[in-house]
Amino acid sequence: MAGRTAVGLDIGTSSVRAAQVTVTKGTPVLERFGQVALPPGVVRDGEVIDPDAVAESIKHLWSSAKIGKKDVVLGVSNQRVFVRQVDLSWMPADELKASLKYQAADLVPMPIDEAVLDFVPVEEVIVEGQRYVRGLLVAAAEDVVLSSIQAVQKAGLRPAGVDLTSFAVLRASGSGGLGLEGPEAVVDIGARVTNVVVHEGGVPRFVRILLLGGDDVTGAMVERLGIPAEEAEMLKRDPQALAAPAAAEARRIFDASVAEFVEEVRGSIDFYLASSGSRPFSRVVLTGGGALASGLAQRLATAVRTPVVLGHPFAAVQVGKTGLTPEQMQYVEPMAAVPVGLAMGAV
Repeated sequence: MAGRTAVGLDIGTSSVRAAQVTVTKGTPVLERFGQVALPPGVVRDGEVIDPDAVAESIKHLWSSAKIGKKDVVLGVSNQRVFVRQVDLSWMPADELKASLKYQAADLVPMPIDEAVLDFVPVEEVIVEGQRYVRGLLVAAAEDVVLSSIQAVQKAGLRPAGVDLTSFAVLRASGSGGLGLEGPEAVVDIGARVTNVVVHEGGVPRFVRILLLGGDDVTGAMVERLGIPAEEAEMLKRDPQALAAPAAAEARRIFDASVAEFVEEVRGSIDFYLASSGSRPFSRVVLTGGGALASGLAQRLATAVRTPVVLGHPFAAVQVGKTGLTPEQMQYVEPMAAVPVGLAMGAV
């Protein structure tokens, strides 16, 4: 029996990544994975600015990773994507979907005719005798979605679906709630966009998209130390790599940038706890290239008073003949949560 195959495509700020996953007899297998750097400025804060340039990088990615499938699932996550928990009047699923535009008109911070909408039901609730469906309402500016679709089409591919990046991260790196007594937060740190998603028992409860990431730390070191970006990236993982007294200045700049990031994530977690009345978090899972910054996990654990661990998105799949060496797989795994999660959602 032939398996179902899907390709998840992550168009990030600094690179494009793709994962091809096939499910046969219930087992997801990672068949191909690749990533290609994007020219500076063609994607800004997660939004495609230059579809032609992005399309060229996607073509290069398909060629270098030897991905044969043309249908892809895209992820979206930027400052023009809005996610909030809402209660909508209960009705059958098909009727709810058809009426979403009208029910959500006063709930999103953009003209409803210019938004792409989705609703993820979480539970049914009774409020003052009325039956409601509680869930996460997702609204993305239509032109943001269309610019990504345009880049994909210019690359000769077919968009098979669009998914919220936060949900993809949860699929690939969340625990599903197994063995946890409280909620879990998964934090995916990209170059310029960070996704924070909280789930309880595998059910997403809260999403926040932060416009900051690993490039903020790198940029601060480039600007203040006057060093190339490549050297700043190295220092981000080991701020002591410079000789004294430059090492002390690098550490100070690094500490200030990381402290700002940690405070933003802590604020998101505290907001969820205060607004939901939830039990304390069981743990926080970090993914994304920015998660490898020196000491970040320990600093965040101290700030949120919760264990923080690094995610392993390849643990969610069986790794097949990807064409990559074990060393290459270990290097790319922190950046793989989004494309792997997008493909898993499609199959």
